[in-house]
Amino acid sequence: MRTPAVPAINTVAKRIVGRRDSVLARKNIRDSLVSVAGLIGRPVRDDEGRDLGKLVDIVVRHGEETYPAVSGLIVKVGQRKSFIDGARISKLTQDEIRLSSTKINLKEYTRRPGESLLDGDVIDHQIVDVNGLRVVRSADLYLAPLDREIRLVGVDVSFVSFLRRIFPGTIRRRPTPDRVVDWATVASLTDSAGQVRTSGPRSALAQLRPADLADLIEDLVGREQNALIELLDPNLAADVLEEMEDDELQGLLRGLPAERAAELLALMEPDESAEVLRDLDDEHRESILSSMTTETANTLRQLVAFDEALAGGVMTTHMVICRESDTVAHALALLVKHKERDISDGVVVVDAKGKLRDHIQMIELVSAKSGAVLSDLIGPPFPTAVHINTALDQVIEEFSNNRGSSIIVIDGKNKPVGRIMADDLVDALVARTAHRGFAQGSGALT
Repeated sequence: MRTPAVPAINTVAKRIVGRRDSVLARKNIRDSLVSVAGLIGRPVRDDEGRDLGKLVDIVVRHGEETYPAVSGLIVKVGQRKSFIDGARISKLTQDEIRLSSTKINLKEYTRRPGESLLDGDVIDHQIVDVNGLRVVRSADLYLAPLDREIRLVGVDVSFVSFLRRIFPGTIRRRPTPDRVVDWATVASLTDSAGQVRTSGPRSALAQLRPADLADLIEDLVGREQNALIELLDPNLAADVLEEMEDDELQGLLRGLPAERAAELLALMEPDESAEVLRDLDDEHRESILSSMTTETANTLRQLVAFDEALAGGVMTTHMVICRESDTVAHALALLVKHKERDISDGVVVVDAKGKLRDHIQMIELVSAKSGAVLSDLIGPPFPTAVHINTALDQVIEEFSNNRGSSIIVIDGKNKPVGRIMADDLVDALVARTAHRGFAQGSGALT
C-alpha cells in the first residue's frame, strides 16, 4: 500500500488524454444541444402532433462508438410505461419529441445488455472526467444530432445546471451548458449492473499512472468504484489496487465478487496481496482464497501467517532462481520470461541441493558470454542474507550495511525463500510507525 502523498495532477497524462477533437467545439453541435433534464416530462407526439404520453427517460446503448446513440424512449402512456424505438424519432427539440408515425408499437421496456437510462442511471451520479483527472457529478446531459443519429455528446457538471433542474417551469428546460465535458473524455459508471460500457476513455485511462487512477477510485463510492475497476485492464487494475490506501482498498474488496477480487489479488505483488488478505476477516479471506488456484492460495495462506515483525513478514518471493550449472543464456531467458514481475536486478543462484550460493547482478549477466556457466560467475562480494525469523530491526541494520537493492531471505536449510526490497522495507517501517501490519510473498520463479 502506498504512503500518503501530496495531492498532484499528472500533467503529462492530462495532456495525453486531452489530445482529441471535441464535437462540442463544432458550432452546429453547440447550437443544437438539447438538455436531457429539460426533456423529462415533456410531451411525446405522433407525426400529426397528437400527444401519446410524457417522456420518462431516454435509453442509450454503449458500444464501440465514442458517442452513444439514443436507442429508445421510455414514455408514460396512461398508467403504463412503454418503450418506443429510437428509430421512430423524427424531431427532437427542447419543447417536444415527434415520432415518424401514428402507428407506434408500444411495449414494456426491459433493459438489455449495454444500455443506460440517462436520467435514472447517469444524471446526479458520479462520473470520471478522464481529461481533467477528476470525479464529478453530472448535473445534466446533452444530446445533439451527429452522424445521422441523435447522440449523447456532453455532460454538464456545473452547480448552476443543478439549480436549474430543481426549479419547475421553463427555466428548468433551457440548456445552460456553462461547464460541459465532452462525452469522449467521460467514464460513465452507473448502469444497473454497475458496469462501465463506455469505450472512449478506456485507452485514455490506460495511459494514466496507477497512483492517479487510485486517487480517482478513492473519490468514488460504492458500485461506481467497482465499475471503474471493471473498466481497466486486469493488470492495470491490480497495479491501481496496490496504490490505494488500506481502508479504501478494504471497502472496495467488500463490494467486489470473490472471483474478481481473487483475480486482481493474484495479479498484485505477492507482498501486497498478503497484506490485504491479512486485514480481511476470516470468512471473506477464505472466500477469496478459495477462488484462486490451489498453488496461489496455499502460498498466500503461508505468507499471511508470517509474523509481521520478522523478515518473513516483509519479504516478497518474486525472484528468479537458477542452479549454478545453468548457463548465462538460460538465466537471461528467465528474466525476460518474467519481466512483468519487475525482477530486474539479477538472479539468485543455488547449488544442486537448493542452497544459496550467490546473487548475480544483471550487469554481470549481460557482460558475460551467453554460453558461460553461472558457477564461473560466483564470487565476492556475496549477497547479504537473513533468516526468515530475523527481527525487523536487525533486517534494517543489515540493509543499511548492505546498501544493495535487496536482501535474500533464507530458511533453516540455507535455501532462499524470498527477498526484501528497499521499498518493501520502507513500507514496513511506515506501517509499523502507524501501528499497522504488513506481509508479503508468492512463489519463486524458475
